[in-house]
Amino acid sequence: MRTKIINAPDAPSTSGGYAQAVEIIGASRFLIVSGQIPLTIDGVPPTRFAEQCRVAWANVEAQLRAADMSLDNLVKVTTYLSSREFAAENRAVREAVLAGRSPALTVIVAGIFDEAWLVEIEAMAVA
Repeated sequence: MRTKIINAPDAPSTSGGYAQAVEIIGASRFLIVSGQIPLTIDGVPPTRFAEQCRVAWANVEAQLRAADMSLDNLVKVTTYLSSREFAAENRAVREAVLAGRSPALTVIVAGIFDEAWLVEIEAMAVA
């Protein structure tokens, strides 16, 4: 088995010494995507929750593309919300993005690293 670090060129770069995603190559391909934050490529978070959620999902998709995968490869998604008040909007955006796909899913209400970020999404995918 070997691993490949994935940092998509069309997503924000990391600043904490971690990989955006790690691809595990062996009998099957397994991709672990670090928590994707609601920053656009220029490092700016939108102010509204739904837009932050869409940006975080776009960043998840960028990491999947960089590993030659798509949302079809997702097997697990964990979403961190800064407040329970965003639960309904989160679900609506997620359902629109996943369009009928059904990966295992966890939603956690937690303090997020930067107070400007209202959501963070991590994922696992296989191919």
